[in-house]
Amino acid sequence: QVHLMESGGGLVQPGGSLRLSCQYSGDISSLYHMGWYRQAPGRERERVATAQVAGSPTYTDAVKGRFTFSRDRAANTMYLQMNRLKPEDTAVYYCYAEIMYMEEGDSEYEEYWGQGTQVTVRT
Repeated sequence: QVHLMESGGGLVQPGGSLRLSCQYSGDISSLYHMGWYRQAPGRERERVATAQVAGSPTYTDAVKGRFTFSRDRAANTMYLQMNRLKPEDTAVYYCYAEIMYMEEGDSEYEEYWGQGTQVTVRT
């Protein structure tokens, strides 16, 4: 099991910046995939930035060049640096982690989610 604790959301003006943090704990040795999703009112949850533990992050087109996903392995924390924020970035942001383990010779996966943090971009 993996526990995720987010922080860093808030209200910001268009063009501003925020950094989200997500500290993770638990079965860290089994981590396989991690990153950030968001859900705006009335819309489905969408991927923002994700990466395999040993790989480079990929981003949804809407945030490329503005958002950066990073990890501090020593602190067991992942970050989402959000620059040049736009009103359409307003959403609840969730960090996400997936573990992989073997069971009877097959790969099994489990997903875990943070509690969500509100990001609001408006004047």
